[in-house]
Amino acid sequence: MNTASLLWSMVFSTIGFSYFMYGKKQKHSMALYAGIGLMVFSYFIENVWLTLAVGSALMALPFVFKE
Repeated sequence: MNTASLLWSMVFSTIGFSYFMYGKKQKHSMALYAGIGLMVFSYFIENVWLTLAVGSALMALPFVFKE
C-alpha cells in the first residue's frame, strides 16, 4: 500500500464516519450505509484512481437517493 492510497483511505474513512454519525442521528438509512461503505471499501482496493472513483461515488449516494 503506497502513501497516496493510505492518505485517501484515511480521508474517505473520516468522511464515512461523519456520514455514519449523521445517518444514525437523523435516521437517514442511505447516509448510514454510505458511511459504512466509505469506512470499509478502502481495505479491498489498493489502486489510487479506483479508490477516488469508488469513494466519490459512495459520497454522492445520499444526495442521489434521498428519502
